[in-house]
Amino acid sequence: MEAGPLSPGRRIISIVIKDEHETNVTERVSDYRPRPSWRTWLLGRSLATADAPHQTLGKAVALAVFGADALSSIAYAPQEMLVILAAAGATAFGYGFPIAIIIVVLLTIVTLSYQQTIHAYPGGGGAYTVARENLGDLAAQVAGTALLTDYVLLAAVAISSGVAQVVSAYPSLFPYRVALSVGLLLLIMLANLRGVKESGNLFALPTYFFLTMTVVTVGAGFARYFTGHLGPLTDPPLDAIKATQPLTLFLLLRAFSNGTTALTGVECISNGVTAFKEPRTHNAARTMVWMSGLLGVLFLGVTFLLGAIGAVPAESETVISQLARMVFDGRNLLYLGTIAATTIILILATNTAFADFPRLTAAIGLDGFLPRQLAYRGSRLVFSRGIITLTAIAALLIIVFQASVTALVPLWAVGVFVSFTLSQAGMTRHWWRIGHGQNQAGAPPADRAWYWKMVVNAFGAVCTAVVSVIFAVTKFRDGAWIIVLLIPSLVAILIIIHRHYNRLARDLSLDHLGRPARIRRHRVIVPIAGVHRGTLITLDYARSLSPDVTAVHISIDKAETERVRRKWEEWGEGVRLVIIDSPYRAFLEPFLEYVEDLSRQRQANERMTIVVGQLVPREWWHNLLHTQTAFWLRFALLSKKDIVVTEVPYQID
Repeated sequence: MEAGPLSPGRRIISIVIKDEHETNVTERVSDYRPRPSWRTWLLGRSLATADAPHQTLGKAVALAVFGADALSSIAYAPQEMLVILAAAGATAFGYGFPIAIIIVVLLTIVTLSYQQTIHAYPGGGGAYTVARENLGDLAAQVAGTALLTDYVLLAAVAISSGVAQVVSAYPSLFPYRVALSVGLLLLIMLANLRGVKESGNLFALPTYFFLTMTVVTVGAGFARYFTGHLGPLTDPPLDAIKATQPLTLFLLLRAFSNGTTALTGVECISNGVTAFKEPRTHNAARTMVWMSGLLGVLFLGVTFLLGAIGAVPAESETVISQLARMVFDGRNLLYLGTIAATTIILILATNTAFADFPRLTAAIGLDGFLPRQLAYRGSRLVFSRGIITLTAIAALLIIVFQASVTALVPLWAVGVFVSFTLSQAGMTRHWWRIGHGQNQAGAPPADRAWYWKMVVNAFGAVCTAVVSVIFAVTKFRDGAWIIVLLIPSLVAILIIIHRHYNRLARDLSLDHLGRPARIRRHRVIVPIAGVHRGTLITLDYARSLSPDVTAVHISIDKAETERVRRKWEEWGEGVRLVIIDSPYRAFLEPFLEYVEDLSRQRQANERMTIVVGQLVPREWWHNLLHTQTAFWLRFALLSKKDIVVTEVPYQID
């Protein structure tokens, strides 16, 4: 058997011919290319699948894409830590730097743990993938929902914090902070819809500008400190937080919890390993070391200098603004440069969420726990639906919480450390399985250092679990209770989605299905409101399907019904007509009742098709002038089992 001719310009790639039923399989490449449109101007030209390898990132650009979240925490983590300490008075600020040291030690442990995750799972996925392969589906969904929550809150917190920096420099903008936050979020969304590589190149320079200005600020601050020229804070904000409670262990733990927001974003690189250029694992691991090193040094430096000047947290002016004006002697050009750089990095930190949230939703979607549409790549080879979903949820949070960083932060880090804990627990089991010959290949341990790697991950799991508990307890009344309840609820939703996909796959499976009985009778039903050109077009199509055609008219007006009867005798061409009287002037219900009656009498080898005519007017707004009966009829019939609904559009010139 030979393949038929193809239209000009089409190319046959391969033909597989003749199995036992002589089935032909033809493969060809489409010549379709998307035409330029407004989307091309806004997002760029569409990329072919073959362009994917060219969209990967080098270490320098990847640091800007995946490290902006972690690096940006330098701007808000010290402030959120001091917000809690301020409640105990100025003397409590002395605990800020020791707490920062503990946080940096924790950062080192987490970084070492994720280094191993990168090498063990070069396909990316981070905590979700590690938990699913080593701890099971339930743990994976907890890790996945925790990370998704983290990324949404990251987008909301980072944007809000960036706008807070602008408001510090220009207090008159304070009433517009919500509108500014949402507007900036939309701009970040558009940049990411243009593609990973383009957004990375766009954001790389501002990220390094922030690092440069932060290094200059910290360096100049220490130079003035050691020469005795860094004085105490002048003109403190009028709305500075007042002392209201004694210094207690619980308060110190709350301050530690707030400070650990500096660790958010550390896992992002392990989630996005596939975005790196080859050798992917080497480049990803090296980038994580750079990111963690910069974060640890600058976080300690900023915290120390804030204590040296006696910075006080306030809504009207951030502590970074206070530090910059003390280091640079006022609101001069260097001060404005620091504020601008900080604002930019906080806004760009949102880009880390836009880089990882869509990848994670795609991974979960492919596993059948989220809608699979989230795994489809858009015209620029990015997961467009995930990007738009993230924007919508983050914008809603910004509006609800009025772009307040202090109000949003308590919701944040619980999910981060839950995912940390599950990731490290999963890696611990991973190394244990390898050490006991239970790796995927079933071979002896390929890594002789498995024991020490297991110890590192186990220690990391314990540390992050302790922090998770501390954060949940100390921030429970401040809003963490929302996340504590939200994560189980989201996990339940993911499980329901997965059950739906599994049930659907089981119902559609061809396993153990014999050859279906051939259709012996094809009954076609055509609902008609009147007899006109559209009716004849629909009827002609129905007769091409089967000679067994029945037209059905619902009688609401006796005069109109009589006209239909007369015209049908002239134009019906012998097709049977059933007229159903509707005393209550309903159309859908009597027709559906008739279809149900026929359906109950149907045999196993009988097929029923409802053919519905649909007028297509010249202008879209003409639809408003018609009742759209065909649409509602089709909508109602789609839920009926074993009934085919076919629409016949007709245009009248």
